[in-house]
Amino acid sequence: MALPSDKVYGVPLHHAVLALLSDKPAHGYELRSSFERAVGDQWGGLNIGHMYQILDRLSRDGLIESERQPQQVKPDRVVHRLTPTGRAELSRWLSEPAIRTRGFRDDFFLKVMAAERSADPATLAAVLSRQRAHLLRQLHALADARTPTTTAVESLLITAAELHTRADLGVVDAAEKSFLSGPAASAREQATPRTTSPRNKVLRERARRSA
Repeated sequence: MALPSDKVYGVPLHHAVLALLSDKPAHGYELRSSFERAVGDQWGGLNIGHMYQILDRLSRDGLIESERQPQQVKPDRVVHRLTPTGRAELSRWLSEPAIRTRGFRDDFFLKVMAAERSADPATLAAVLSRQRAHLLRQLHALADARTPTTTAVESLLITAAELHTRADLGVVDAAEKSFLSGPAASAREQATPRTTSPRNKVLRERARRSA
């Protein structure tokens, strides 16, 4: 039986934990270590407190069951295993495409909006220049991220990060073309008062030359 529609998760970490438990039962720290080994640094670490929150939610929804196992020296550990309902939910999740549900929210677009409203081409040019430099640094770091011990999944995540970063560079290119050398730039120039400081004039000339 799959999970009822009102309980379908929007965060894939819950399903990742189900996938880790599909092989064998495991306790919280073991699951966190398995997750971090599987996906590598590109996803980011998983806080153990967050892991326990996920396990608690999965248990309440009947997707896993837990058993406390006593230990002679260490505190008792809780081992979790997948239930038939949990396995069905994992199968349902794997059978559906990954769909972006939150639009394309990004702090960069808010910065572009704010810089564009400033009516100062130099401000917008500086925002785009800094973003380009940041993305190029990211690409160099990603190129160095692959090592002889990189797993296949981690390598795929690095490739995905590289493709996303190159796409973001394309967005910066499009912004420069649209705002600094396109019709929007001409309209902004006509609407901008001619009484500007010498410093702003120099910055604008630099922005025009780099477009």
